[in-house]
Amino acid sequence: MPRVGFVSLGCPKALVDSERILTQLRGEGYQVADRYDGADLVIVNTCGFIDAAREESLEAIGEALAENGRVIVTGCLGVHEQLIRDAHPRVLAVTGPHDYEAVMAQVHAHLPPVAAHAGEARVPVEGVRLTPRHYAYLKVSEGCNHKCSFCIIPQMRGRLASRPLPEVLEEAERLVATGVRELLVISQDTSAYGVDRRFEPVFHNGRPLQTRFQDLVAALSELGVWVRLHYVYPYPHVDQVIPQMGIGGLLPYLDVPLQHGSPRILKAMRRPAATENTLERIQRWRDTCPELTLRSTFITGFPGETDEDFEMLLEFLEAAQLDRVGCFTYSAVAGAAANALPDHVPAELAAERQEILMHAQQAISAARLRGKIGSEIEVLVDEVEPDRAIARGPGDAPEIDGQVFVETFEDLKPGDRVRVRVSGSSEHDLFAETI
Repeated sequence: MPRVGFVSLGCPKALVDSERILTQLRGEGYQVADRYDGADLVIVNTCGFIDAAREESLEAIGEALAENGRVIVTGCLGVHEQLIRDAHPRVLAVTGPHDYEAVMAQVHAHLPPVAAHAGEARVPVEGVRLTPRHYAYLKVSEGCNHKCSFCIIPQMRGRLASRPLPEVLEEAERLVATGVRELLVISQDTSAYGVDRRFEPVFHNGRPLQTRFQDLVAALSELGVWVRLHYVYPYPHVDQVIPQMGIGGLLPYLDVPLQHGSPRILKAMRRPAATENTLERIQRWRDTCPELTLRSTFITGFPGETDEDFEMLLEFLEAAQLDRVGCFTYSAVAGAAANALPDHVPAELAAERQEILMHAQQAISAARLRGKIGSEIEVLVDEVEPDRAIARGPGDAPEIDGQVFVETFEDLKPGDRVRVRVSGSSEHDLFAETI
């Protein structure tokens, strides 16, 4: 039986693409090899968003070629086919992101499948998943309509293309039926969901809905599992979902890409530049939902960023009091409009500013987590060790946020939801005991 090795790189959106390709492979009778030397060919799903990701992808392709020799490349870096072939001319084929049909066509060409439908019984009802059994990523759309000057996602993944709402909800229901306890809603621009479909009216289980962000969130929150929203661009209609948070399964958590605190830099980024309005909205959100956890990401070293601009970013961070923050130094990605801007910031200075920002945020995070000591929260267990359980609370997305270490527990297992009392904290994590 033909065996395919698989290397998945990049963000959760790419992970979902990998899951779909693996599901198709299993459905056609291919086995998935966990070693290079046990595979008849290897698929590498690449990332190409920033230079470091490109380098990692090219290294992964080279490793697969060295260890196996038969490699198909797909994913975001695939839009730069010549770059890949210049570095690795022996690759069998190159396809772009979320192009499942092209990937499978190349697999068929280089490793013919077994008899039709031979593998259907091997595919779980929810498909092949690369996450733990108790949580799953739910991708609701592809592409993005924004033209941020630092980003090439629209060039790699195209304009916004929302999935049909019934299709999304049916996938969510299948995942829940197979034991998923948390749905992480992702896309390039989650809150724009449905715009391209002009909010078309649909029916799901006899219920009239509109294909829009608000109806999507409302329907998912009724499934009895945690629902966590990622990549939520702060459009005005996002305000409408804040009152729903903490009711049903919708977690009081928003991942909002803010990018900077200087109006001048935000304008150069082609992002909303009224930072005072952003701060006012954050305060309104917290007034409506005091338990709200806010995560965001920022860029230091954007072309033209002065000391004054960076100070404004630090002041914004202090005023916003965000719970979770990530920070990247500017990367001059090939094809990004920002590359043509003047006054590029030296890499060393950008890295220094990144370190200063994260140090400032560490103090903010530590203070906000300290404020949770003595409170009771529900957590979702990820792992169980001999002397503790490792869990996450409503404010903790897997892999990017903190954890809750439950130090007194009985009979817990991954996927359990349990109430705990917070007994301590650090810069990023909480410590708790079961109630």
